[in-house]
Amino acid sequence: MERYDFAAIEERWAEAWERDRAWTVPRVPGGPKQYVLEMFPYPSGDMHVGHVRNFTIGDAIARYLRMRGYEVLHPFGYDAFGLPAENAAIQHGEHPREWTTVNIEQFTASCKRLGFSYDWSRMLKTCDPEYYRWNQWFFLRFYERGLAYRKLAKVKWCPSCQTVLADEQTASGGCWRCGSPPEVRDLPQWFLRITAYADRLLEDMAGLEWSEAVLQQQRNWIGWSEGLQLRFRIVDLDEEVPVFTTRPETLWGVTFLALAPEHPLARRLAERAGKLEVYEGFLSTVRRVSEIERLALGKAKRVFDLEAYAVHPLSSHPVPVVTAECVLLEHGTGAVMGVPAHDQRDFELARQLGLPIRVVVQPRDGESLDPEAMKVAFVGEGVMVGSGWMDGLPSEEARRLITADLVQRGMGRRVVHYRLRDWLISRQRYWGTPIPIVYCQGCGAVPVPDDQLPVLLPEDVDYRPTGEAVSPLASVRSWVETTCPACGGHAQRETDTMDTFVDSSWYFLRFCDPQNSRAPFDPELAAAWMPVDQYIGGVEHAVLHLIYARFFTKVLFDMNLVPCAEPFRRLLNHGMITMGGKAMSKSRGNVVDPREVVARFGADALRLYVLFAAPPEQDHEWPPEGAAAVAGMHRFLRRVWQLVTGHLEILRRGDAPEAGTTQRLAAIHRLFAAITKDYERHAFNTAIAKLMELFQEVRAAARAGTWAEFRAGTTMLLHALAPMAPFIAEELWQRMGGEGSIHRRPWPRVDPELARAARQTLVVQVNGRVRDRLEVEPDITEEEAVRLALASDRVKRSLGNKTPVRIVARPPRFVNVVLE
Repeated sequence: MERYDFAAIEERWAEAWERDRAWTVPRVPGGPKQYVLEMFPYPSGDMHVGHVRNFTIGDAIARYLRMRGYEVLHPFGYDAFGLPAENAAIQHGEHPREWTTVNIEQFTASCKRLGFSYDWSRMLKTCDPEYYRWNQWFFLRFYERGLAYRKLAKVKWCPSCQTVLADEQTASGGCWRCGSPPEVRDLPQWFLRITAYADRLLEDMAGLEWSEAVLQQQRNWIGWSEGLQLRFRIVDLDEEVPVFTTRPETLWGVTFLALAPEHPLARRLAERAGKLEVYEGFLSTVRRVSEIERLALGKAKRVFDLEAYAVHPLSSHPVPVVTAECVLLEHGTGAVMGVPAHDQRDFELARQLGLPIRVVVQPRDGESLDPEAMKVAFVGEGVMVGSGWMDGLPSEEARRLITADLVQRGMGRRVVHYRLRDWLISRQRYWGTPIPIVYCQGCGAVPVPDDQLPVLLPEDVDYRPTGEAVSPLASVRSWVETTCPACGGHAQRETDTMDTFVDSSWYFLRFCDPQNSRAPFDPELAAAWMPVDQYIGGVEHAVLHLIYARFFTKVLFDMNLVPCAEPFRRLLNHGMITMGGKAMSKSRGNVVDPREVVARFGADALRLYVLFAAPPEQDHEWPPEGAAAVAGMHRFLRRVWQLVTGHLEILRRGDAPEAGTTQRLAAIHRLFAAITKDYERHAFNTAIAKLMELFQEVRAAARAGTWAEFRAGTTMLLHALAPMAPFIAEELWQRMGGEGSIHRRPWPRVDPELARAARQTLVVQVNGRVRDRLEVEPDITEEEAVRLALASDRVKRSLGNKTPVRIVARPPRFVNVVLE
């Protein structure tokens, strides 16, 4: 029997697919289209197996859709500007362009060796002048529309990466890349006015096929809230503090006023109390903490007593004024009225400081709340108490009435607030897109004309960060000194470069028309391919890249450049491959080189392993035995190889004698139908498990000599295998005399009569005792089985008011509800 020489097979087909430009698509789709895209990588080094998972998921989807008759745009490129590539280049003592170019070549070779079906004619690199020229062109269009502006701002400066960080680029008190605690500096910075699109960013989520978890993260980040703004007067000061609240009916429950540490009044009050030096130390500490950490519940907060009081606007009673890290200057007005009975953050702060808790909303059902006994705040709706004329009213009605009353009396006004802040895009680094602005003493800030784009990044420059809050470009005087486009006088170029997220905010549009030298893309070609039908990437970009890309697309939609206001119709967020409990990263040094695995077991085996190891949405810890974990998939592929190559004559003949019944053929059709369903929902791990069952049925047909079943089963087996293990599927398809490439063959048709499996009996137990029997489909999911079991009237009677402690489900056989 011929040996399974995976290395020769994979090398031969990789060369053939590249030679034949097998995955190239026309400029305009000739039929129904699907645009499949994985988030493109930073070329700061070669590929690791974490990348392999991302790209294999996308490639399996693209290959499957081709076989379903779609024209599939599946492009690839490199997010080549920015800190990852620049820091790696500095570490290795090479120019960022040279380092990036070498890595791109190696990364591309790895992609081809793994059989990823990309249209390489569309490849792009964001560090190419023909790409970043259009970054600059977009910046100028945004500037013309008032969406790009410069201002002096307090920014978070990372002393390690030596650049500013946008608000969302800090995590757990440190820089999102290196973990260093940031410093606060005052710098003139460029911003994009993303807040102008806050409403639409929220409203347009309704049409997205994204996970609710990601959508909720975006809602929280945008932070829309409608409420009332009123004022608290500071005792002994001619000063009023505006406060925003979404729950004005709880005003009677206010027991303190909390200011953001950065609030100007906090400094004045600390100075008045003779505590300015201590306050400065407190402020310095808080500024190094990330926004997420400052807002986190369940932990003690840094608080500074300002030894001052504010006047309650209704009762005129004094309430203490403090400053607390959980109050953010950028949120609302930078001041919070503390209602500890009805806000969890206020509750925790009041308990920490020993401040009173006053209940003004009681639950409609259940026992009355006792402020002394409360463990958590009551944040729901209820009935008003202890609030004068509002007592007895539903809290929803009281909210409406108190709002109208305070507005009529001039004590408040209706406002809408957002948590979202404008996008800071200035970076004081070399490796990025130069911002196309010059500064003239007479004309001020002047945009570079379109016909002078691109403003090229100089090559001969000491690109290492200076340690100062200024880009290395500032030292290149021959580049900085220029002529004002408006008056012809002396001018100086802007030396900041753009945040690399600008590059990734529109790259999916450039893929529609990557060779265009007259425009970023042809709107007609964008209309032909957009939106991206299936986007694949990590959930860590939920409030970074994804929100920026949505904003960019909406601006271009308003400019009539794109046909859609949303860039990504469906989103698949995959989990990470971890090692030592942490995501693989070159900076951590915990990467696994896929070349080693491919050399031992083959690309097909590695692809199957990363798809089988866990559902796409879950993380997977790379096993301690390393590459040897892939051996199981290699053995499975070798068995497939032996089965097919051992019966090539029979497979090539169309007149082999028939034998046996249709029972096994029905099983083959049922399994293939189930695999198809798994492909549709991207459940590759269960698809592979069923594919192994399908292999057993096909092998049993061969042993029984039922050749009609064997031929039908082999055809379905290879088609089911092709999107995930493309090399062996192509090789075996050709050897058995299949017509054309298997990757261009239509997906086999399932006979619905044969695929219709007999329903099975699901036994439902409570504490091991049978309470019901339900007829279910044999491929019922665990979630659906549990839902049906708990919906059973007999089970409900057995449960009574008791809550299950756990549920053991093994569909389609049984569900056991355990009460104790």
